[in-house]
Amino acid sequence: MKQRFRAACAFTLFELLVVIAIIGVLAAVAVPRFADFRAAAYDSRSQQDLRNLAAAQELHRASAEAYATNPGELTGFVPSDGVEIVIEHADRTAFRARAEHEAGRRVYSWDSAARPPLTASQRPR
Repeated sequence: MKQRFRAACAFTLFELLVVIAIIGVLAAVAVPRFADFRAAAYDSRSQQDLRNLAAAQELHRASAEAYATNPGELTGFVPSDGVEIVIEHADRTAFRARAEHEAGRRVYSWDSAARPPLTASQRPR
C-alpha cells in the first residue's frame, strides 16, 4: 500500500522538465510586456506632472501677472520622484515647459500658446 501511494504522488523527471519549460516560455513573453507597462506608467507620471505645472502656472500668473521661470516659485507644486521638469520660456503672456522621467520613453512638452498645449515625442536613447 505504501509503495502504491508513493508511485501515485511522484512526478517523473520528464514531467518536471515540461513544467519548467512552460514556465520559462510564459516568463519570456511576460517580462518584455512588464517593462512596457512600467515605461507607460512613468510616462503617465511625467504627463500628469506637466498638467499640474500648467495649473500652478495659471495660479501664479493670476497673482504675479507673469508666469514663473522656475518650478520652485510655484506654490504647492512638487514634481514626482524621477520626473525632470524644465521651464524653457516664461513671460507675461505664455510659457513653455518640458517633462520626462528617467525610465520613461517619451518627453512631454507644454506650450501655453499652442493648441493643443500638450505634445509628446520619443525620448532620445
